[in-house]
Amino acid sequence: MFEGFSLEQIKLPEATLRVRVGGGGPPLLMLHGHPRTHATWHRVAPILAEEYTVICLIFAVSAKPFDMPDHSGSSKRSNARDCLALMYYLGFDRFGLAGQDRGAYTAFRTAMDHPASVSRLAILEAIPIGDALARCDARFASAWWHWFFFAQPEKPEQAILANPDAWYGGDPAEMGAEAYADFLASIHDPATVHGMIEDYRAGLGIDRQHDEDDRAAGRKLECPLLVLWSAYDGLEELHSDVIAIWREWSSNVQGNSLNCHHHMAEEVPEALAAELGAFFHDE
Repeated sequence: MFEGFSLEQIKLPEATLRVRVGGGGPPLLMLHGHPRTHATWHRVAPILAEEYTVICLIFAVSAKPFDMPDHSGSSKRSNARDCLALMYYLGFDRFGLAGQDRGAYTAFRTAMDHPASVSRLAILEAIPIGDALARCDARFASAWWHWFFFAQPEKPEQAILANPDAWYGGDPAEMGAEAYADFLASIHDPATVHGMIEDYRAGLGIDRQHDEDDRAAGRKLECPLLVLWSAYDGLEELHSDVIAIWREWSSNVQGNSLNCHHHMAEEVPEALAAELGAFFHDE
């Protein structure tokens, strides 16, 4: 897994981050979603590393920020600062950025808050948190109930840690044996599980407020945007025209669905790598 990549612990001003780095060429930072670790990219990253310097990191396992009453330590704005600090440490002041699921929210916030640093942005399996909550109806609440359960104090961690394997599932045949082992280690670590849940608590409060503040101020993405979503995971079913939603945030957006379910990096790695490679190559 990740042949030719280094695995490093990098101490930064606000966090110590666990990262995989490999390849050569223009920098591309990749952020995974819940409940995966950076290992979800293990089939995609080596393909992209033929042309790019690929950096894969994970927040919940690495940073474990101190809890704050408003959950700002786990906010996407805080994560964005960690992204910049990491890339500056590695010698990159401008980079491509891709994020899937919860990682997409950090990627979006990084590009919004630090437009001079993000050259191109790829969003996988997401619309902005503020938009998702503004459009929330009974269908959304039924399909994405975990957003609201995870926002509750203490109970989510108690439920998950009572039997992490049963809660999250996971298939080593689909994920890959090493990626599955990395995933198991993270979901059995109470501090990591708490970090993942804090991300959701921030999402319903401070992250949503940051989106709403940007919308009220008329701020939009300044870099080109690629949006990809799975054909079978409900994003399009719930929100209809995914691209139209993102056009409210970008004047330069393209995208389409892929024939897969939620964890596209594991299910269709070649197709995903081709989409990302072509998009970031256009810079």
